[in-house]
Amino acid sequence: MMPHQMTNNADVLIIGGGLAGLTAGIHLAKAHLRVILLEKHAYPQHKVCGEYISNEVLPYLSYLGIVIDELNPTRIHRFLLSTVSGKTLESELPLGGFGISRYVFDHFLASHAHRAGVDIRQTDVTDVLFEKDVFTIVTSDNSVYTSKLVIGAYGKRSQLDKRLRRKFFSQASPWLGVKAHYQADFPADLVALHNFDGGYCGLSRVENGVVNACYLTNYRSFRTFKNIDAFQQHVLSKNPFLDEFFTKATAVFDKPLTISQISFARKKPVDNHILMCGDTAGLIHPLCGNGMAMAIHSAKLVSELIIKFFAGEIATRLLLETQYTLDWSTEFKHRLLTGRIAQSLLSSPGITSILFKTLPLIPTVLPLLIRQTHGKPVVMD
Repeated sequence: MMPHQMTNNADVLIIGGGLAGLTAGIHLAKAHLRVILLEKHAYPQHKVCGEYISNEVLPYLSYLGIVIDELNPTRIHRFLLSTVSGKTLESELPLGGFGISRYVFDHFLASHAHRAGVDIRQTDVTDVLFEKDVFTIVTSDNSVYTSKLVIGAYGKRSQLDKRLRRKFFSQASPWLGVKAHYQADFPADLVALHNFDGGYCGLSRVENGVVNACYLTNYRSFRTFKNIDAFQQHVLSKNPFLDEFFTKATAVFDKPLTISQISFARKKPVDNHILMCGDTAGLIHPLCGNGMAMAIHSAKLVSELIIKFFAGEIATRLLLETQYTLDWSTEFKHRLLTGRIAQSLLSSPGITSILFKTLPLIPTVLPLLIRQTHGKPVVMD
């Protein structure tokens, strides 16, 4: 550190201002901890995301003083799944959920965090050091921050993962995510998942009647086409539901958002002594539709333990890291495994055909499968 640099001190530093980072910041600030949150982008901004949230997190958000109704979200309670040929399965969602864009929701949470006392800085983290039981973080504007604890909530994949030498970063991933908003005639209470060769596309309404279309595809399917429009026209349109949607819908964005190298490899919830949250700790396959709720729930898990740590109820860093790893695994490991299995099954046309023939005969099975990737209502202890 240069002599003229001023060090910014906090009890907890949070890297990343998405759902997990902002929610954790609000929770910790309510407990009167000094929190600095470092986010490289300004609010509001769009992100590649399914933008459907399970109602399981509503009790926790209410505890934090976050009233979702203020955002006029879409209320969703039905699920539809289709094959490439257009065969469908439908089910009620056991808990239901709501649709809200990341553009609106992240900005809303950032405003709450600011009012709660979270110090939000727009800057990019360039280095993280851990020495003598203290973190030192350096950012792109040459600022220096120190803290006892650090939460990593910076998303699916980042250059910071490379600098931290996280194992998954060196493993090539074939997945590409694409998202855009549309004006279209689409049921307000429905979230639909439509398969196509090499991936699947989710459709659901967010606030103000806009429809979010977000799809995941592998490079094998995408690479023969020069652009997204051509890919949608020649591949997604093979599914009759997607063909009808994209033919009739009017794009709201100038161009879709994309993210590449999306990895579903196993990650550690604690890495380099950083407590990882949300997609930074583990990414569930989007077909399960529960990544946003998991991010919010993981913020609760880590925040409660951090509060106990500073209160002396958890005596050491090792005990804190061990307990968080255990809690995170207990809550999410089964969901992530179920997501991987579901992805594998739906990638096989033969198995998918069998499922679509047998599941209608046992109508309770599909809601049961949905429950395997969702949790119970998240209430405070």
